[in-house]
Amino acid sequence: MKFFIDTADMALLTKCADTGLVDGVTTNPTLIRQSGRNIHEVIGEICALVDGPISAEVAAMDFEGMKSEGLALSKIHPNVTVKLPMTWDGLKACRFFSDKGIKTNVTLCFSVNQAVLAAKAGATFVSPFIGRLDDQVSDGMDLIHDIVEAYVAIDAQTNILGASVRTPLHVKQCAMAGIQAITIPPALFLKLIEHPLTKAGLDTFAADWASTGQKIA
Repeated sequence: MKFFIDTADMALLTKCADTGLVDGVTTNPTLIRQSGRNIHEVIGEICALVDGPISAEVAAMDFEGMKSEGLALSKIHPNVTVKLPMTWDGLKACRFFSDKGIKTNVTLCFSVNQAVLAAKAGATFVSPFIGRLDDQVSDGMDLIHDIVEAYVAIDAQTNILGASVRTPLHVKQCAMAGIQAITIPPALFLKLIEHPLTKAGLDTFAADWASTGQKIA
């Protein structure tokens, strides 16, 4: 499973990327606003830092606007993945970009039918939102499992990119569901390495080694 980082904060992204385990990045209008910077500059810097799909989202709500903005974003770097909303205009734009060989990410997916339409439109990625469904007293992972089953049945070529992933449990469940990728906040990514028994074991090893008075190098 690939790990994408959901951020436009270059300091946090750099900290994650330094692990060598980051496969891509996703951004959205909210994250760009929080950065306080120009979207072209931010996306350019991200593409220079992470060699993988970099989702840059259009702001337009109509097909012509999406087409114009998506083309502008795609010119920043070959790794730019044009992020589009799950609307009819968004799917129309998805087909337009897919036909041109430009990667796409259809976002705000909340149903199997939407995911099937995204695959039909040639989306590179579809982003089902797990946490937001949980917020509505639904089980977001049920949607993930249903999309996996549907995509196997129709032999879809679209990658499932689990989004709105909020907890280590979500990460585990996504991995066990066999989806291709997830996108998570930097803080959650960095937290995944933690376990109290790992820390306890390392503390014991460190103390025992210090007591030997030895040096390895």
